[in-house]
Amino acid sequence: MEYTDLYINGEWRKGAQNERFDVLNPATEEVIASVASADLADADAALDAAEAAMTEWAARTPRQRSEVLRKAWELMTARLDHFAHLITLENGKARADAMGEATYAAEFFRWFAEEAVRADGLITHAPASGARILVQHKPAGLAVLVTPWNYPAAMGTRKIAPALAAGCAVIIKPASETPLTMLALMPLLEEAGVPPGLVNVLPSRKTGALVDHMLHDPRVRVVSFTGSTGVGRKLLRSAADQVLKPAMELGGNAPVIVFEDADIDTAIEGTMLAKMRNLGEACTAANRIYVHEAIADEFTRRLAAAMGALKVGDGTDPNVDVGPLVNADTRDKVADFVNDAVAKGARIEIGGTVPNGKGFFYPPTVLSNVPETADCVRDEIFGPVAAIQTFTDQENVIARANDTEYGLVAYVFSENMKRALQVCERLEYGMVGLNRGLVSDPAAPFGGVKQSGLGREGGHEGMLEFMETQYISASW
Repeated sequence: MEYTDLYINGEWRKGAQNERFDVLNPATEEVIASVASADLADADAALDAAEAAMTEWAARTPRQRSEVLRKAWELMTARLDHFAHLITLENGKARADAMGEATYAAEFFRWFAEEAVRADGLITHAPASGARILVQHKPAGLAVLVTPWNYPAAMGTRKIAPALAAGCAVIIKPASETPLTMLALMPLLEEAGVPPGLVNVLPSRKTGALVDHMLHDPRVRVVSFTGSTGVGRKLLRSAADQVLKPAMELGGNAPVIVFEDADIDTAIEGTMLAKMRNLGEACTAANRIYVHEAIADEFTRRLAAAMGALKVGDGTDPNVDVGPLVNADTRDKVADFVNDAVAKGARIEIGGTVPNGKGFFYPPTVLSNVPETADCVRDEIFGPVAAIQTFTDQENVIARANDTEYGLVAYVFSENMKRALQVCERLEYGMVGLNRGLVSDPAAPFGGVKQSGLGREGGHEGMLEFMETQYISASW
């Protein structure tokens, strides 16, 4: 691997302590790279570099920033194969899935290249005082970005692009399981015209101490995190000490509601996409599948057939549909969810057994008759397991769908648009896929309610997360 050191101020560095950690290929369990591990001194160096770089970057015109981001999109689009290969090597996802992520990741540069010139303000006349009210949006300040392992490219670009569009400098802490993709992005950003110090990457095995240290530096004004709700709570506590602006995309427990009047083909296709995109290792993955009793048998049979037709193997093989899970702990947790559900009365329709041999594989699995007491109903499965329950009453299924601390995304399938939209409005979720199994889009505000997060990524809102609103009262 060519890029395995820390990236600070446009330079590759070994790190203050010269410590390293191994990155594994989850399909083979072989070490594919040894990566530098950042320490607190490295974080200070990155903060110094970011502070110096932001002054000049924030002073650039929106169009100048826009053109750099547009160039980044062009360069990444030309190298999708390279990034997809890296994603598969360190994350395990199948080739087609990795290409989908690489394309999605690149699109954030194009979208925010267009949004960079649209930080619109306001001038109005105060009705009572007669003063003019001027409102503008300004760069918030240095941003610390903490990204997860499940989308090693897209979760980084979804934060970097709006931050740069807004005029901010960033320090990124990628997940230890998958740092290579983000490190490989840095030469591309250099080529696009991103100045040294504006984007810094600090892989590290000391994540908690490193991030906490940066969040207590007075120069940091924004923290953007994607990951579990538990870790998000800890970061919010640290952010509170400096009253930082938080953008938190946290856990999910997505319900899928399939009504009796749903188009079965659409529902199966949508459920497969919602469940198996990224092998179910996504906060948006379908977790609880509620199917009306009148069509439950047919739906279950057809979903099991579709899941069973997927080929499992090393994602570098273009004929493979399903790669390994990211590590042994994730695979074992998925197996525990299945075993718990079966012990409580669920029935395995297909899959359900950990295969022998190397790699963190788990087969596509369909469970029917899943009881409410099963652990997978209350927690994220984060794997290729479809847990089916049935319902007959609309009010009951809405209540069951909302009965969770999470509120990221839900999915509804029905051909009755009046009923479907009424249900969507009553679901306590930041996003709803209506007759669609995919809601992620750079042009849309991605985010949840309740304990699924704060703020939004993507859309116009994504850039505003890295900006502060200033109001000027004037008379003339």
